[in-house]
Amino acid sequence: MIEKIHHVGIAVHSLDDALRFYSETLRLPVHASATVEEQGVRAALLTIGQSEIELLEPLSPESPVGKFLERKGEGLHHICFQTPDVDAELEELKAKGVELVDQQPRKGLAGMICFLHPKANRGVLVELATPVE
Repeated sequence: MIEKIHHVGIAVHSLDDALRFYSETLRLPVHASATVEEQGVRAALLTIGQSEIELLEPLSPESPVGKFLERKGEGLHHICFQTPDVDAELEELKAKGVELVDQQPRKGLAGMICFLHPKANRGVLVELATPVE
């Protein structure tokens, strides 16, 4: 069951430059930040009301976010929906034949996550997340 929009992911060339705008100019607090080697990004989550914005800077041009920036430039990368049980949600989607990026949940900045392929979602990359306390 989808509970809410957890965050909107934005691909950026420079996390530091993007943070100056979102954190300093818009005054959104940084909730978490990390380098996520497995995903090839430096990332930060900024809180806005009950949701967040995730800024993603690629660690290399060959990473998925690096390739996205090369093709499309900076901007909206994905939307993430929060669910209480990403494992169960993923199994239900598999049973429905939804095209997936991830076959198993994995650790991400937002908790346990998985991605659905954009082909399954009218061209939108969708992430599901179960936050970990």
